[in-house]
Amino acid sequence: MMAGEGHSVQRACRALHVAESGYYAWRDRPPSARTVRHAWLTEAIVGIHTASRGTYGFRRIHAELELGLPVVR
Repeated sequence: MMAGEGHSVQRACRALHVAESGYYAWRDRPPSARTVRHAWLTEAIVGIHTASRGTYGFRRIHAELELGLPVVR
């Protein structure tokens, strides 16, 4: 976010045409179920790829995910 780059929240909200209250509501909101699942899936993909010593491509990783086996680290 622009506020993290040294810009004020007020200026960033004005530039993006959003309310400051909306920004703070978004910032304090817990992660959505979709965000949590995406993080879990990313971790699983990285785990499978790492466990294969970088040899598995998307087809093998997809097959591993389809099997539902636990990720070995």
